[in-house]
Amino acid sequence: MAEPKAHAPSPALHTVSITDLRPTQMTVGMREVEEKRKAWRGLDIKKSAGFLGRHMIPVVRGPKDRLYVVDHHHLARALHDEGVEEVLTSTLADLRTLDKDEFWRFLDNRGWMHPFDADGVRQSRSELPKTVADLEDDPYRSLAGELRFAGGYAKDATPFSEFLWADALRRRVDSKIAKSDPETALEKALAFAKSAAASYLPGWCGPHQRS
Repeated sequence: MAEPKAHAPSPALHTVSITDLRPTQMTVGMREVEEKRKAWRGLDIKKSAGFLGRHMIPVVRGPKDRLYVVDHHHLARALHDEGVEEVLTSTLADLRTLDKDEFWRFLDNRGWMHPFDADGVRQSRSELPKTVADLEDDPYRSLAGELRFAGGYAKDATPFSEFLWADALRRRVDSKIAKSDPETALEKALAFAKSAAASYLPGWCGPHQRS
């Protein structure tokens, strides 16, 4: 069977109910969500409308015409928690003709799903939350985001790169520290990010090389 054609994001704005968006991952970093909520609350009405126009949620259309989020889960969760009822989306691919198994296999092969729980364990697709409100907290995903913001690594095009860092940090930073002591956790994360042990991870900057 020919592979479905993935289309470039449409310039048209598609307004949808935020409760109709289906996640393709199981967790978010709630500290990062909280930061996005604060940023949203700092916008006036005119700026908030412009913000939504510049930050469309990328989706794919799947079986039963359902909309599946393939990026910006943190933003979608933040807007939901702030009471935003509708968001703008851009469609990356129309996969409505696929059956359920073909659809999920395609998403998996394209790197458009990340069915790993808050312990970093892969689950079946049936365990994926049905709405963005049901996304669970993974403190290590928050830590990975804070690490990138602190210059620990660079953002690149690798799908779910922050989750790859989160999984590496999960094995190196104690869970109690990750949950209750973000500053100490970030110090440990930075030390790891600057070491050769992290060289396999996307966006690794590494120690400065001497000339």
